[in-house]
Amino acid sequence: MQVGKIIKISDISIEIILSSTNIKIGDILKVEGDTEEKYLFEVVEVNNISATCVSLYSTRGLQKGSIVLKKADELEVEYSDKILGRIFDSYGNPIDGLPFESERKVSANNSAVSLKEVKVETEPLWTGIKVIDFFAPLQKGFKMGLLGGAGVGKTVLIKELIHNIYASSNSNAVFVGAGERSREGRELYDDMKSSNLLDKMTMVYGQMGDNPVSRSKSVATGLRMAEYLRDEKGQDVLIFIDNIYRFIQAKAEISTDLKELLIENGYPANMAGEVSDIEERINSTDKGSITSFQAIYIPADDLTDDAVQTVMSYMDGQIVLDRKIAELGLYPAINVFKSTSKLIDKDKIGERHFSLVERVLANLTRYEELEEIIAVLGIEELSEEDKLVFYRSRKLRNYFSQPMFVAEAFTNIKGVFVDVKDVLNDVENILNGKYDNIDESKFRYIGKCDGQEWNKG
Repeated sequence: MQVGKIIKISDISIEIILSSTNIKIGDILKVEGDTEEKYLFEVVEVNNISATCVSLYSTRGLQKGSIVLKKADELEVEYSDKILGRIFDSYGNPIDGLPFESERKVSANNSAVSLKEVKVETEPLWTGIKVIDFFAPLQKGFKMGLLGGAGVGKTVLIKELIHNIYASSNSNAVFVGAGERSREGRELYDDMKSSNLLDKMTMVYGQMGDNPVSRSKSVATGLRMAEYLRDEKGQDVLIFIDNIYRFIQAKAEISTDLKELLIENGYPANMAGEVSDIEERINSTDKGSITSFQAIYIPADDLTDDAVQTVMSYMDGQIVLDRKIAELGLYPAINVFKSTSKLIDKDKIGERHFSLVERVLANLTRYEELEEIIAVLGIEELSEEDKLVFYRSRKLRNYFSQPMFVAEAFTNIKGVFVDVKDVLNDVENILNGKYDNIDESKFRYIGKCDGQEWNKG
């Protein structure tokens, strides 16, 4: 059905003069004669005589005066049981060159489940990564933020989480690359394939070179596939979003093009609503669960940034990557003072675990104070008690580094999965002085202490 004619074109949006009133926000339009559907538009604003649309793809080559037809009531995603092991674009089209058997189409813009359907999970989700399981433990159904600036290891940590959680559970996963580099998408695809994990994973990529509408839609599409696995297949699903900040950036670009109101730092005025529409869909029900890990880029390493704080208001915990720790060569470069979880409660993780976290944080806090004293006066001026705190803290700092499976090709160190019980034992032994005679360098990039050459017999 013909609905109008194009009268204005920008990089992202078009405006059409209407010839029909049978059009509403959310409708999908196409250009007459465009059999390949190179040009598709989503209606975002309608008045009596005209409508404003955002382009799902590039507007390059589009001409004023083109006749516009109504294609569908809303954006739909095709899916079936065959989505696992595949990689799709922002609109659910396979981009791995393989045929796809679609079962049916559903709206990409799903609504959140009702409050009475939401289930509160209590089952822990162990990652095998020492520093996370100790300081910021996870629970099935959690939303966990991975915060850090550029080049501090967010993507590598996500890959390791995928690898390790697969190793310890039967969950399937959806990975969403929102505005990520195509090279990184290919690397993850190859890594999962070589690890024999690809058949348990669906990948959705809105590539960095795509227009902002496409980049933003990747999140909703990936989430819709996660909901399908949860609701119709009764599965526990992991969804990794890398990077939710770029989702907000894409929305800001769209708002700028549409000349909508922007707030401080150029973010869209409706940013909170856009984030809410995504986050409120990530829940557990009696049918299954969705656990999310969301990488959040921190502009200028500023944790108080409005976009960062908006996303973090929905998180059940945060893992903060620190550039200073990365510069020490200690990975994962996690700041244990800023990383936490709702599970850090003696009633949830147990008295022993909670007490050890408190002791370690107290020791590391004192360690930072002692570093300043040593810089001025030298270590010999410390009391014997402070010297013990200093050396044990350095061992603890090194102990929480860990060889990663996904980095074996670069480090030549075999990756390890460490049980949380072993972590608690090791931490307790370090704090209590069992390893006081062992050099701190021996604790870098190991798994558990038991079985190390210096800890045999």
